[in-house]
Amino acid sequence: MSTPVRGAAARGTMKQAKILIADDEAAITTGLSAILEDAGYSVDVVSDGQKALDALGAERYGVVLADLKMPKLDGLALLRDLQHRAIPTECIIITGQATVDSAVQAMQQGAYDYIEKPLNAEKLNRLKALIPKALDKYQVQQTNRELASKLEGLTHYGELTGQSEAMRSVYQVIEAVAPSTASVLILGESGTGKELVARALHQKSDRAKGPFFALNCAALPKEILENELFGHEKGAFTGSTNEKPGAFEMSSGGTIFLDEMAEMSPDIQVKLLRAIETRQVRRLGGKKEINVDIRILAATNKNLQKAIADGELREDLYYRLAVVEIDLPPLRERAQDIQLLANEFLARFAQQNGKTLTGFEDAAWDWIMSYHWPGNVRELKNAVERAVIMARGPVIGPNDIIPRHLRSGGEMPTALTIPVGATAAEARQQLVLRTFASTSGDAARTGKVLGLSEQEVRAEMIALLKGSMDGAAPRESNGASPAPSAAKSSKPAAPPARAAKKSTAKKGR
Repeated sequence: MSTPVRGAAARGTMKQAKILIADDEAAITTGLSAILEDAGYSVDVVSDGQKALDALGAERYGVVLADLKMPKLDGLALLRDLQHRAIPTECIIITGQATVDSAVQAMQQGAYDYIEKPLNAEKLNRLKALIPKALDKYQVQQTNRELASKLEGLTHYGELTGQSEAMRSVYQVIEAVAPSTASVLILGESGTGKELVARALHQKSDRAKGPFFALNCAALPKEILENELFGHEKGAFTGSTNEKPGAFEMSSGGTIFLDEMAEMSPDIQVKLLRAIETRQVRRLGGKKEINVDIRILAATNKNLQKAIADGELREDLYYRLAVVEIDLPPLRERAQDIQLLANEFLARFAQQNGKTLTGFEDAAWDWIMSYHWPGNVRELKNAVERAVIMARGPVIGPNDIIPRHLRSGGEMPTALTIPVGATAAEARQQLVLRTFASTSGDAARTGKVLGLSEQEVRAEMIALLKGSMDGAAPRESNGASPAPSAAKSSKPAAPPARAAKKSTAKKGR
């Protein structure tokens, strides 16, 4: 099956990925293998498509040079089998002039390229130019496959926790971007772990041994923020008796993380833009420029396009910071991770508080898995910590984990069953109605639980009331009409007493 490797190994120039030649013409395989081996490649030769498929199943080849017409399995059939079996390689089809249409068809089915016979000097030069490009593509895809395999089933990445597909995608971006010097903008709702992503980027980079300086731009007034970023010289303002380096200087050689960067005032944004472009800063009251070697990471939970349109964020600063964007998913979009996170927080806080807790009751799990978690991972973490402190038994119960303001008259929330055949709109109405009732008619709390605005909740309740006044009252999944108290609590409905009466009157239907 194999031809001996000549000369190249001795010269130490052998390429890492091997090449397989599949052709039934001995003159072609002998000539091609000699040319490619002299170029430093490791080459194997087979005489038909079936042997090629067997070889590819047993060993990895970066490139396959396959004749379109050969015994047992032709080039097109070989290509289809490679795709069906998900065998990673790049296939270059070798074809006679009469079968160019078939070669084009092969490219449409995934072949890298094709070369026409006879293989004269011009075509051999073209082939020698194609092979390195095909191998580069193979190596990139192989790296991606290895990374995906490495991240498959991974539950922790740096300080991040999660094994959902959404989080594995985040890990892949971090892994790819961390070694670079590019600025990264991390997007996500409050509590999703944006600073943990920034720390992971720093720890995976060449700057890991340097400082990591995090600064919350929303937590400081404008004058203090400017001072924190750029520092000041002695005597720069009243009370400045000593010089003070800013965050840019202190993080030189490492990474600076600007959290909630969209909250900066416009004049600080101008200075920040200049510092990013020149890698120089000037302290307040100073006259000299100070060189800084930094990587900038930034984060925000704002709608940046709206912020740019409203003049709150400079567009040129956005493009400087958002060389790469990482969008961190909210907890409600990574439900697979909730149980993993809850158990990890339970173990951590039980140890910190010197308690022996074995887990959560089923009713507590029901609530944890059905709650919307508008505060994301931070809210879950706080809820579990509170539950650990309040627990009096060996397991966390629903009374321990459910905040008082989310309880309804001491009753635990129940599961909502949507009947088969219900529309998405009807399901949404039932969910809003049940949650509205469980919060004692508080539209703001209902919206927080469901991830809706207060206006959206009120609009849903008004629609329900109009539906009950115009026809039959909307029924819950158990066949009962909505509770009168829920109808009475919707302030925009007029008159509420009449609406409630109408809903009550139809209860017996």
